[in-house]
Amino acid sequence: MDEIKAVDYDAIAIPGGFEEYGFYSDAFDPQFTSIIKKFYEEEKIISSICTGAFPIAKSGILNHKKGTTYNLNPLRQQMLADLGVNVVNQPIVESDRITTSWNPSTALDVAFKLLTDLTGEENTVSIKTKMGFLS
Repeated sequence: MDEIKAVDYDAIAIPGGFEEYGFYSDAFDPQFTSIIKKFYEEEKIISSICTGAFPIAKSGILNHKKGTTYNLNPLRQQMLADLGVNVVNQPIVESDRITTSWNPSTALDVAFKLLTDLTGEENTVSIKTKMGFLS
């Protein structure tokens, strides 16, 4: 993580993970949350899937903003609210260049949104067509 510099990137994408496998200790690592905060300060795109919203919230950049996380266990949404996020119970929530989503089923939609944000709608349509999502 010492080598990550937000200035070198256009976006950061944060996947979720499972508590049983140490996700939260890694997600809440101060060095990682500092990196997220730097991406925000440099006006970069920040995207997450499922519990990937937690390190974003822990960084403080989602305070009093809308967001979402894993919706199949109410404890996860309460945990996000306890970190200062205005939790919205919908699949994908956008707030101030930050995208959060509620479970792994949203991964492709978040990925395509990120692709659009980075390269434009025309390129996303081309990629979706080549991948068989559009005909």
